[in-house]
Amino acid sequence: MDSNYSKRERLKNLLAWGVISQVLVLADQYTKHLAASHLKGKEPFVLWDGVFELLYSENRGAAFGMLQGRQGFFFLVGLVVMAAAIYMMWKMPGWKSSRYHALKICVILITAGAWGNMLDRLSQGFVVDFLYFKLINFPIFNVADIYVTVATAVLFLLICFYYKDDELEIFRLKKEDKD
Repeated sequence: MDSNYSKRERLKNLLAWGVISQVLVLADQYTKHLAASHLKGKEPFVLWDGVFELLYSENRGAAFGMLQGRQGFFFLVGLVVMAAAIYMMWKMPGWKSSRYHALKICVILITAGAWGNMLDRLSQGFVVDFLYFKLINFPIFNVADIYVTVATAVLFLLICFYYKDDELEIFRLKKEDKD
């Protein structure tokens, strides 16, 4: 597959990635602000008794509360995610090539989720979580977590079942010599 896309196409990819990611980050931050404003220090807001509720929580770790207090580690992981996203968006064909739309959307969602939670960690030292599936006692989560989880699952499916190996060659760091 030809990876010689115009600089204009590449810049459009990066611009779309940046703008859409930021809109999603704003949505995430707004929901966390609402949670902090209306749920902190209060009883859970029950949406479906015994099934789903809004419950304010401060997560100082990673997913499901793992790695508590490792803010430097999370910051480095966030930077790696951003660098990988920039690289991928730069390497993908422009938006006229619909074959890569799902992949672009996954990259956008993953980076928006990473940014949303990284902003919390940098500004507060913890991530605000507030969505709780009480029925299965699932760990409390937030909108950014939804972005990352859904996009990662879809990305896994795309790589395993949708894209062919040669379509993913555009992301290879070093070209192999073919004899």
